[in-house]
Amino acid sequence: MDAIYHLMDHLPFAFTGDLFMKRALLAVLLVAPVCAAMGVMVVNFRMAFFSDAISHSAFTGVALGVLFGIDPLYTLVAFGIVVGLAIISVRRLSSLSVDTVIGVFFSFAVALGIVLISARKGLTRDLHSYLYGDVLTVGDGEIALMAALFVAVAVFLTFQFNHLFLIGINERLAKAQGAPVKALEYAYALLLALVVTVSIRVIGLLLVTAMLVVPAAAGRNLARSVRSMFWASVGVGLASGVIGLVASFYWDSATGATIILTASGFFLLSQVTGALRK
Repeated sequence: MDAIYHLMDHLPFAFTGDLFMKRALLAVLLVAPVCAAMGVMVVNFRMAFFSDAISHSAFTGVALGVLFGIDPLYTLVAFGIVVGLAIISVRRLSSLSVDTVIGVFFSFAVALGIVLISARKGLTRDLHSYLYGDVLTVGDGEIALMAALFVAVAVFLTFQFNHLFLIGINERLAKAQGAPVKALEYAYALLLALVVTVSIRVIGLLLVTAMLVVPAAAGRNLARSVRSMFWASVGVGLASGVIGLVASFYWDSATGATIILTASGFFLLSQVTGALRK
């Protein structure tokens, strides 16, 4: 990491002078495009509520970490994965609609978190950085985790993007084309849970779903094909992350919220552009 920070010293930007801003910039460069790329499938699968359920399970994950004396980042990620895989399992075994299943687990995760927080006085202060995000306190270990997740998502989407998109359109057709539907659904849910929980440190659990949905929605407005939608979404996510980080540095505002406001601005521009094109 020291070599990377040394290279960043040569960037012609004043805001990268401090070590915490170098780490914040690296975190945004890793997390923003990953969220946007996974967000394409979130929009295609109509799974925004799913990511909400995962992000709100952060209450319980952080509380469990504090109660058992474990780094909350690990319990947050672990609990998010459990909730994500449980939702997919119950949906496949039940005749209930996916929204109903997600709603049950969403309610359970939030209620359990509130019970733990209310029973342990003083726990609320440990949630602050997870509620709103605190990218300026991200450490080297978290950046390494984000880099590993970036690689994992890139490899997964490189080889399975077409199958995933086809599953979102028509599951039976995807099976007829030889797609391992069940395995891909579990793999995607696992990766999405990881992306959501890891991104909470940058964006905050209240806004992390927006980082998945808003760039993908903007990409859909701008694109004429699936491929162009993917790259437009990644571009919007990356631009929103960097511009939002820089703006928050100079405005002294909350970084996660500033990033989402920037992404929303891009969405409005894409909406106008799409309307004019029509």
